[in-house]
Formats: sequence, structure tokens, C-alpha cells
Amino acid sequence: MTELPRIPLAGVIGAPVAHSKSPRLHGYWLKKYGIAGHYVPLHVAPEDLEQVIRALPKCGFVGCNVTIPHKEAVLSLADVVTDRAALIGAANTLIFRRDGRIHADNTDGYGFTANLRQNAPDWRPASGPAAVIGAGGAARAVIASLLEVGVPEIRLSNRTRARAEALRTEFGAKVVVLDWSQAGNMMEDAVTVVNSSSLGMVGKPEFRIPLDALSPRAVVTDLVYNPLKTRLLAEAEANGCIVVDGLGMLLHQAVPGFERWFGHKPEVDQAARDAVLAE
Repeated sequence: MTELPRIPLAGVIGAPVAHSKSPRLHGYWLKKYGIAGHYVPLHVAPEDLEQVIRALPKCGFVGCNVTIPHKEAVLSLADVVTDRAALIGAANTLIFRRDGRIHADNTDGYGFTANLRQNAPDWRPASGPAAVIGAGGAARAVIASLLEVGVPEIRLSNRTRARAEALRTEFGAKVVVLDWSQAGNMMEDAVTVVNSSSLGMVGKPEFRIPLDALSPRAVVTDLVYNPLKTRLLAEAEANGCIVVDGLGMLLHQAVPGFERWFGHKPEVDQAARDAVLAE
């Protein structure tokens, strides 16, 4: 009897995970490129995380994405952690190597900058300051990637100042913390403006930071993608800014994992966006 090739499996681990758009995206790419593989959502409780991670390679999994609340915890389970995952303090992509070792990476920063470069091709991040709103896990990836592309100063503001100060301590003197009451002022002459908080998301508080100081030359992006056109993006666009929605970051951060797992670098295009947004 001829032995059939093993079908590669991947998925996304989280709790909850039913809302994730990743299975739709990876499923679209698998079909588009005619790859015999599957990508599934995996709801895993924190107390079961290690047992599940250890078992997945034995079940044919070549890797997985990791989302809340497991992105920090998986670092301690990995045999190899990339520099960017270590710097951010979280992993969103695991690769199960054939030698049995687990490789942990964080592609959020890659997805952030790739989204901006694709949708704002004239973006010159090193030409001026950046303003970042929010100091959560997403902000860590944003700050790390902005420093990597040469941003000279990152102005950071968060409702809880202590969280912003902690990031300044970690990332260094190029990060300047402003009080939440001064968040609008940090946009003056900023080349890049990023909302990394949940403000403006469906079901979350409105984005109410004043944008009077916003330069029409700024590139403005919102990591929120539900709704796609947030209040921040709508007002920035009306002010003449180039605006980039957050869906592209979700698409681009998925590219490195898919390529490692399934052996083909997928294209982020309008068809991929449509596939993710389809009801």
C-alpha cells in the first residue's frame, strides 16, 4: 500500500477564538494556491495550554497562531524565541520544527509596517515624530517596529500613564510619554499617528481625542478594524491625511506564518480583504 503524504495542519489558539478572522483568511489562501492543508480555530483554556501545544505536532500540526490570552505564556514553552518576540514580550506565531523544537515569533510589527508601506507608499517614517495612542500589547509591537524603521521620536499617551512609562523604560529615550489630557497635543508635526488602543471599536468607548493639531501631511492608521472606517480615520481623511485601516495589519501579519507552514508566500490583495470581510 502506498503511503499518502501527511496533510499539514495549522490553526489559531485563543480563549475565546470563535471571533477570529484568521481561519477565513488562511482558508482562502489554501484554496487559492491549491494547497492540501487545513487551518482551524482552537479554543484552549489557559490551564490546558502547555498540554495542547505539546500535543499539536503529534497530530500533524506544523504551527499555529496565538491570540489572547496566550501570547505571553507561549514564550516559556518555546525552544527558540526570535529577537522581535523577545523584545515585544509576546508571540503570535509558532512553528513546529521537524526536529521537535518549537519556534516562537511575533509578526505583528511586520504586519503593521507592511500594511503602511502597501497602502501609504509615500510614508517616510524617519522624517519626523510618531504619535502612538495606547500602551497595551499592540503598542509594544508598534513601538518596536517604528524604532526599527528609524522614527526619531515616539510620543506615547495612555489612559493609565504608568503603562506608558513602563514602555518608555523598556524601549528607551526615543519614547516620550505625555499625560492623557495632552494626547491631542502630541500630534503636532507628527508624520505618523497610530491608534493602538481599543477606542473607537464596536462596543468600546468612543475615540474622543481632539485632532486639531493633526498635520494634513501625516499618515494616520487605526489598529481597530471593526468598524473599518473609525472616527479617527474619518476625521483624519477629512483633514487631508493619508489614512490606513487596521485590517491590512491583520492580513500582513499572517503572511510569514503561512509561508513557513505551507511553503508559499501568500499575496495580500483586495481579494484577500474581501474574503475576510465576507459574511
